[in-house]
Amino acid sequence: MKIKLGKKISVKASAIVVPFFEKAVDHDMVTSLSGIKRKIDFDGKAKEVFSVLHPERDLTLHLAGIGSAHETTAVWRIFRSVMHKLRSACKGEIAIVCNHLENDIIFQIVQGVTLAMRKQLTYRAENTGEGSVVKQIQIIHDDIKIQELIDKSIRLAEVQISVMSIVDTPGNFKNPEFMYQQTLKIVPDNKVSCKIFKEKDLSRLGMHALLSVGQGSIHKSAMIVLEYKGASKKGAKRNVGLIGKGITFDTGGISIKPSANMGYMKSDMAGAAAVIGAIAAAASFKLPLNITGIIPVAENSVDACSIRPGDVISSYSGKTIEVIDTDAEGRLILADALSFLIKNYNPDTIVDLATLTGNCIQILGSAGAGLFTKNEKLAKELLEAGISTDEKLWHLPLWDEYASEMHSDIADIKNLSSKPVAGAITAAKFLELFTEKHQEWAHIDIAGVAFTDNEFSRQRNATAYGVALLTRFLENRAG
Repeated sequence: MKIKLGKKISVKASAIVVPFFEKAVDHDMVTSLSGIKRKIDFDGKAKEVFSVLHPERDLTLHLAGIGSAHETTAVWRIFRSVMHKLRSACKGEIAIVCNHLENDIIFQIVQGVTLAMRKQLTYRAENTGEGSVVKQIQIIHDDIKIQELIDKSIRLAEVQISVMSIVDTPGNFKNPEFMYQQTLKIVPDNKVSCKIFKEKDLSRLGMHALLSVGQGSIHKSAMIVLEYKGASKKGAKRNVGLIGKGITFDTGGISIKPSANMGYMKSDMAGAAAVIGAIAAAASFKLPLNITGIIPVAENSVDACSIRPGDVISSYSGKTIEVIDTDAEGRLILADALSFLIKNYNPDTIVDLATLTGNCIQILGSAGAGLFTKNEKLAKELLEAGISTDEKLWHLPLWDEYASEMHSDIADIKNLSSKPVAGAITAAKFLELFTEKHQEWAHIDIAGVAFTDNEFSRQRNATAYGVALLTRFLENRAG
């Protein structure tokens, strides 16, 4: 499917889509496009669609509601849903009229329609014909200068689609090598260096916490390191480190999870995929930053070699960890990744993303992710990026009172609190120990938002949460 800019609606168009904000419907425009002079009963409420056949031409006019003009950050999500509904009814070429919209809304319109035309990942024996029959979309606007904006929106959406596909891939296809190969496909190879540290490399480095998680699997653990060098000169806050949790499947290990919904644990590497996607987008946009991505990858499985509750393991930092629960494995691989990033790259700012705790889902559901940082300026940057992309965050405390909950009698720290409360916070306190008191570190728990119900299918599927958020944060940081 192609998306192109045009000043006039093509004679080949079989459908015209006009997005309107609520209570801002231009009825004169509707009359001129539809050929119908009577006032149409359409208010522009979010996801509202009104369709009418043109009386003289072989085309359909679809009026699409994109919600309140006072709350514009979710337009891409609303329009994605609208176009997902319409795509089976539209064939050939669609014209989307955008002359009456501001540039930031057009950006979201293009992002939404690109995402809507995504074909769901399937492994069916026969081609069911699912997916869009739309061949071309024409964005109608008088100013040809917005072509660059359209291209940028398409690139972001395509990265999000790639991230969704990786997260939705079943666990039997997904392992550390798969993650590496997918990374090579997504990141621009001429702008981002990508290397993989395999099990023998990790052993030589002393990344025992990462290795311990994967030692019960036939798939050997690994760590992917991405480096994008876009800063032409040194400057404050120009070096950013991103870390993503990459558990390709999580059984819980010896502390095995209940069987109900365990299949969804194929998404436990959504943080890793989001970081890969954000770096790919940043490189595509040529942001003047230096970005390092650390992706620890492992499969948490069960066999005679698996770590056990009660074991004490070491880590890259040298600190020892008492394993209370083998299902609290994500923080173990992140601990080594944090220590490695700080020691070898010393970035100005560190942000990690992880589907880390069920407790965060209990707190926030699927409306937003949990943000943990003691740096108020960094918190403000991330919160603003979350609002502007409709990938919302909520700032939760990292008070030192919670540190005592992670005390171990026999090791430097234990990997799970003994109390069944504040699990998202105590997990963040665990990670904090491995940041070496870095002044600009933030942890984002995306457990409730990375893999949820949406319009793409009847089952839960990937959202690519974090790609737009991190990309906007990096854009803002780049100025």
